[in-house]
Amino acid sequence: MPELPELQAHAERLTEDFGGATLKGFRPLSFTALKTAVPDPAGAVGSQLASVGRRGKYLLLRFDPLTFVVHLMQGGRLKPDEKHAAKPRGGVARWTFEDGRALMLSEPGSERRAGVWVTDTDPDAVEPLAHLGPDADSLDVDTLAGLLSNNSMRLHGLLRDQTILAGVGRRLANEVCHRAKLSPFANASKLTGDQVAGLHDALAACIAESLADERTRSEMVRSKDRTSAVHHRAGEPCPVCGDTIRSVTYRSYEVDYCPTCQTGGKVLADNTTSKFLK
Repeated sequence: MPELPELQAHAERLTEDFGGATLKGFRPLSFTALKTAVPDPAGAVGSQLASVGRRGKYLLLRFDPLTFVVHLMQGGRLKPDEKHAAKPRGGVARWTFEDGRALMLSEPGSERRAGVWVTDTDPDAVEPLAHLGPDADSLDVDTLAGLLSNNSMRLHGLLRDQTILAGVGRRLANEVCHRAKLSPFANASKLTGDQVAGLHDALAACIAESLADERTRSEMVRSKDRTSAVHHRAGEPCPVCGDTIRSVTYRSYEVDYCPTCQTGGKVLADNTTSKFLK
Protein backbone atom coordinates (compact mmCIF):
# COMPACT_ATOMS: atom_id res chain seq x y z
CA MET A 1 0.00 0.00 0.00
CA PRO A 2 1.37 3.46 -0.84
CA GLU A 3 2.78 5.24 2.21
CA LEU A 4 3.27 8.86 3.26
CA PRO A 5 6.19 9.72 0.91
CA GLU A 6 4.61 8.16 -2.18
CA LEU A 7 1.25 9.80 -1.56
CA GLN A 8 2.75 13.18 -0.70
CA ALA A 9 4.78 13.25 -3.91
CA HIS A 10 1.77 12.06 -5.92
CA ALA A 11 -0.44 14.75 -4.37
CA GLU A 12 2.12 17.35 -5.41
CA ARG A 13 2.18 16.03 -8.99
CA LEU A 14 -1.62 16.06 -9.21
CA THR A 15 -1.80 19.58 -7.83
CA GLU A 16 0.72 20.77 -10.38
CA ASP A 17 -1.10 19.08 -13.26
CA PHE A 18 -4.77 19.59 -12.29
CA GLY A 19 -4.79 22.49 -9.82
CA GLY A 20 -7.21 25.17 -10.97
CA ALA A 21 -9.16 22.85 -13.28
CA THR A 22 -12.94 23.25 -13.04
CA LEU A 23 -14.94 20.12 -12.20
CA LYS A 24 -17.53 19.10 -14.79
CA GLY A 25 -18.69 15.93 -13.10
CA PHE A 26 -17.96 13.05 -10.75
CA ARG A 27 -19.08 9.50 -11.51
CA PRO A 28 -18.70 6.36 -9.41
CA LEU A 29 -17.78 3.47 -11.69
CA SER A 30 -18.46 0.69 -9.20
CA PHE A 31 -21.16 0.07 -6.61
CA THR A 32 -18.67 0.28 -3.77
CA ALA A 33 -16.84 3.43 -4.92
CA LEU A 34 -18.74 6.10 -3.00
CA LYS A 35 -18.63 5.52 0.76
CA THR A 36 -20.85 8.45 1.80
CA ALA A 37 -24.50 9.28 1.03
CA VAL A 38 -24.30 12.99 1.83
CA PRO A 39 -23.27 15.53 0.75
CA ASP A 40 -24.01 15.05 -2.94
CA PRO A 41 -20.75 15.06 -4.94
CA ALA A 42 -22.55 17.19 -7.53
CA GLY A 43 -22.14 20.08 -5.12
CA ALA A 44 -18.53 20.41 -6.31
CA VAL A 45 -19.45 20.75 -9.99
CA GLY A 46 -18.39 24.13 -11.31
CA SER A 47 -15.72 24.52 -8.62
CA GLN A 48 -11.99 24.58 -9.22
CA LEU A 49 -9.64 21.98 -7.80
CA ALA A 50 -7.79 24.09 -5.22
CA SER A 51 -5.21 21.41 -4.44
CA VAL A 52 -4.62 17.73 -3.84
CA GLY A 53 -3.49 17.13 -0.29
CA ARG A 54 -2.66 14.15 1.89
CA ARG A 55 -3.58 12.94 5.36
CA GLY A 56 -2.05 9.66 6.47
CA LYS A 57 -2.52 7.26 3.56
CA TYR A 58 -5.42 9.23 2.07
CA LEU A 59 -5.48 11.76 -0.77
CA LEU A 60 -7.68 14.86 -0.46
CA LEU A 61 -9.11 16.51 -3.58
CA ARG A 62 -10.08 19.95 -2.31
CA PHE A 63 -12.87 21.80 -4.06
CA ASP A 64 -15.08 24.51 -2.60
CA PRO A 65 -17.20 23.63 -0.70
CA LEU A 66 -16.51 19.88 -0.90
CA THR A 67 -13.50 17.66 -0.33
CA PHE A 68 -13.16 14.20 -1.89
CA VAL A 69 -11.18 11.86 0.38
CA VAL A 70 -9.61 9.00 -1.59
CA HIS A 71 -8.05 5.77 -0.34
CA LEU A 72 -6.07 3.79 -2.89
CA MET A 73 -5.80 0.64 -0.76
CA GLN A 74 -3.15 -1.87 -1.90
CA GLY A 75 -3.04 -1.47 -5.66
CA GLY A 76 -5.28 1.48 -6.45
CA ARG A 77 -4.12 4.44 -8.47
CA LEU A 78 -5.43 7.96 -9.14
CA LYS A 79 -4.14 8.94 -12.58
CA PRO A 80 -5.04 10.99 -15.65
CA ASP A 81 -7.66 9.21 -17.74
CA GLU A 82 -7.08 9.82 -21.43
CA LYS A 83 -9.47 7.21 -22.85
CA HIS A 84 -12.68 8.15 -20.99
CA ALA A 85 -13.95 4.60 -21.56
CA ALA A 86 -17.53 3.92 -20.49
CA LYS A 87 -16.50 0.76 -18.65
CA PRO A 88 -12.77 1.06 -17.96
CA ARG A 89 -10.96 -2.00 -16.68
CA GLY A 90 -10.54 -1.69 -12.94
CA GLY A 91 -12.37 1.63 -12.89
CA VAL A 92 -13.64 2.77 -9.48
CA ALA A 93 -14.49 6.47 -9.95
CA ARG A 94 -13.86 9.31 -12.41
CA TRP A 95 -13.59 13.10 -12.10
CA THR A 96 -14.07 14.98 -15.39
CA PHE A 97 -13.05 18.59 -15.94
CA GLU A 98 -14.35 21.30 -18.22
CA ASP A 99 -11.08 21.40 -20.18
CA GLY A 100 -11.70 17.83 -21.37
CA ARG A 101 -9.29 16.09 -19.02
CA ALA A 102 -10.18 13.52 -16.40
CA LEU A 103 -8.81 11.74 -13.35
CA MET A 104 -9.68 8.11 -12.73
CA LEU A 105 -9.42 6.06 -9.57
CA SER A 106 -8.72 2.49 -10.57
CA GLU A 107 -7.90 -0.73 -8.77
CA PRO A 108 -6.89 -4.12 -10.19
CA GLY A 109 -8.70 -7.29 -9.21
CA SER A 110 -12.30 -7.79 -8.19
CA GLU A 111 -12.37 -6.70 -4.52
CA ARG A 112 -12.72 -2.96 -5.23
CA ARG A 113 -11.65 -1.83 -1.77
CA ALA A 114 -10.44 1.58 -2.95
CA GLY A 115 -13.03 4.25 -2.35
CA VAL A 116 -14.14 7.85 -2.11
CA TRP A 117 -15.69 9.82 0.76
CA VAL A 118 -17.22 13.28 0.31
CA THR A 119 -17.40 15.90 3.06
CA ASP A 120 -18.40 19.55 3.33
CA THR A 121 -16.69 20.03 6.69
CA ASP A 122 -13.18 19.64 8.08
CA PRO A 123 -12.06 16.24 6.71
CA ASP A 124 -10.10 15.54 9.90
CA ALA A 125 -13.33 15.73 11.91
CA VAL A 126 -15.19 12.96 10.08
CA GLU A 127 -14.56 9.41 8.94
CA PRO A 128 -12.41 8.00 7.56
CA LEU A 129 -9.85 10.51 8.87
CA ALA A 130 -11.29 11.10 12.35
CA HIS A 131 -9.69 7.91 13.73
CA LEU A 132 -6.18 8.67 12.49
CA GLY A 133 -3.23 9.42 14.72
CA PRO A 134 -0.87 12.31 13.94
CA ASP A 135 1.01 12.20 10.64
CA ALA A 136 4.38 10.53 11.02
CA ASP A 137 6.19 13.54 9.56
CA SER A 138 4.65 15.97 12.06
CA LEU A 139 5.94 14.53 15.35
CA ASP A 140 8.44 16.05 17.72
CA VAL A 141 10.39 13.66 19.92
CA ASP A 142 8.25 14.29 23.01
CA THR A 143 5.02 13.48 21.16
CA LEU A 144 6.56 10.29 19.81
CA ALA A 145 7.74 9.36 23.30
CA GLY A 146 4.19 9.73 24.59
CA LEU A 147 2.75 7.53 21.84
CA LEU A 148 5.33 4.84 22.55
CA SER A 149 4.94 4.88 26.34
CA ASN A 150 1.15 4.60 26.08
CA ASN A 151 1.19 1.53 23.84
CA SER A 152 2.75 -1.70 25.05
CA MET A 153 3.06 -3.43 21.70
CA ARG A 154 5.69 -4.49 19.21
CA LEU A 155 7.44 -1.56 17.60
CA HIS A 156 6.82 -2.67 14.00
CA GLY A 157 3.11 -3.04 14.68
CA LEU A 158 2.88 0.33 16.42
CA LEU A 159 4.54 2.12 13.53
CA ARG A 160 1.96 0.64 11.15
CA ASP A 161 -1.08 1.31 13.34
CA GLN A 162 -2.81 4.22 11.64
CA THR A 163 -4.80 5.09 14.77
CA ILE A 164 -1.51 5.75 16.60
CA LEU A 165 0.72 7.07 13.82
CA ALA A 166 -0.57 7.87 10.33
CA GLY A 167 1.25 7.35 7.06
CA VAL A 168 3.71 4.52 7.82
CA GLY A 169 3.31 1.11 6.24
CA ARG A 170 5.32 -2.08 5.98
CA ARG A 171 8.24 -0.72 3.97
CA LEU A 172 8.81 2.37 6.11
CA ALA A 173 8.40 0.36 9.32
CA ASN A 174 11.14 -2.03 8.17
CA GLU A 175 13.38 0.82 7.10
CA VAL A 176 12.86 2.92 10.24
CA CYS A 177 13.56 0.02 12.61
CA HIS A 178 16.73 -0.78 10.69
CA ARG A 179 17.89 2.86 10.63
CA ALA A 180 17.22 3.17 14.37
CA LYS A 181 19.02 -0.14 15.06
CA LEU A 182 15.99 -1.48 16.92
CA SER A 183 14.38 -4.89 16.80
CA PRO A 184 11.04 -4.72 15.00
CA PHE A 185 9.65 -6.76 17.89
CA ALA A 186 10.94 -4.56 20.69
CA ASN A 187 8.27 -3.47 23.18
CA ALA A 188 7.53 0.13 22.20
CA SER A 189 6.70 1.20 25.76
CA LYS A 190 10.07 0.01 27.09
CA LEU A 191 12.38 1.95 24.79
CA THR A 192 14.93 4.13 26.55
CA GLY A 193 15.17 7.87 26.03
CA ASP A 194 18.14 7.44 23.71
CA GLN A 195 16.29 4.79 21.71
CA VAL A 196 13.24 7.04 21.35
CA ALA A 197 15.46 9.88 20.13
CA GLY A 198 17.15 7.54 17.67
CA LEU A 199 13.76 6.29 16.46
CA HIS A 200 12.56 9.86 15.95
CA ASP A 201 15.65 10.70 13.91
CA ALA A 202 15.29 7.50 11.87
CA LEU A 203 11.61 8.18 11.17
CA ALA A 204 12.33 11.71 9.96
CA ALA A 205 15.31 10.63 7.86
CA CYS A 206 13.57 7.69 6.19
CA ILE A 207 10.53 9.81 5.32
CA ALA A 208 12.68 12.65 3.98
CA GLU A 209 14.86 10.36 1.88
CA SER A 210 11.86 8.46 0.53
CA LEU A 211 10.04 11.69 -0.32
CA ALA A 212 13.08 13.07 -2.13
CA ASP A 213 13.29 9.82 -4.13
CA GLU A 214 9.58 9.87 -4.96
CA ARG A 215 9.79 13.46 -6.19
CA THR A 216 12.19 12.28 -8.92
CA ARG A 217 9.55 9.88 -10.27
CA SER A 218 6.70 10.64 -12.65
CA GLU A 219 4.33 8.19 -10.97
CA MET A 220 4.06 5.79 -8.04
CA VAL A 221 5.83 2.45 -8.35
CA ARG A 222 5.44 -0.86 -6.55
CA SER A 223 6.81 -1.20 -3.03
CA LYS A 224 9.51 -3.66 -4.07
CA ASP A 225 10.75 -1.18 -6.69
CA ARG A 226 11.32 1.60 -4.17
CA THR A 227 14.76 2.31 -2.74
CA SER A 228 15.20 0.31 0.47
CA ALA A 229 17.95 -0.94 2.76
CA VAL A 230 16.16 -4.04 4.10
CA HIS A 231 12.58 -4.09 2.79
CA HIS A 232 12.18 -6.99 0.34
CA ARG A 233 15.94 -7.54 0.59
CA ALA A 234 15.95 -10.82 2.55
CA GLY A 235 18.98 -12.90 1.65
CA GLU A 236 21.00 -9.89 0.51
CA PRO A 237 23.86 -8.30 2.50
CA CYS A 238 22.98 -5.47 4.86
CA PRO A 239 24.29 -2.19 3.35
CA VAL A 240 25.53 -1.13 6.79
CA CYS A 241 27.29 -4.18 8.23
CA GLY A 242 27.22 -6.84 5.52
CA ASP A 243 25.30 -9.42 7.54
CA THR A 244 22.54 -11.31 5.71
CA ILE A 245 19.15 -9.61 5.88
CA ARG A 246 16.54 -11.90 7.39
CA SER A 247 12.75 -11.91 7.41
CA VAL A 248 9.85 -13.07 9.53
CA THR A 249 7.14 -14.08 7.09
CA TYR A 250 3.41 -13.77 7.70
CA ARG A 251 0.59 -14.73 5.38
CA SER A 252 0.30 -11.34 3.68
CA TYR A 253 3.57 -9.58 4.50
CA GLU A 254 7.05 -9.95 5.93
CA VAL A 255 9.16 -8.12 8.49
CA ASP A 256 12.70 -7.62 7.21
CA TYR A 257 15.65 -6.85 9.49
CA CYS A 258 19.41 -7.22 10.00
CA PRO A 259 20.40 -9.40 12.98
CA THR A 260 23.71 -7.62 13.55
CA CYS A 261 22.27 -4.11 13.36
CA GLN A 262 19.00 -4.74 15.17
CA THR A 263 18.83 -7.85 17.35
CA GLY A 264 22.32 -8.29 18.75
CA GLY A 265 23.09 -11.01 16.21
CA LYS A 266 20.06 -13.11 17.13
CA VAL A 267 17.91 -14.49 14.34
CA LEU A 268 14.16 -14.31 14.83
CA ALA A 269 12.07 -17.43 14.40
CA ASP A 270 10.22 -17.32 11.11
CA ASN A 271 6.76 -17.87 12.52
CA THR A 272 3.90 -15.75 13.79
CA THR A 273 5.04 -15.95 17.41
CA SER A 274 8.28 -14.23 16.34
CA LYS A 275 10.25 -15.51 19.32
CA PHE A 276 14.00 -15.65 19.27
CA LEU A 277 15.54 -18.87 18.08
CA LYS A 278 17.31 -20.72 20.87
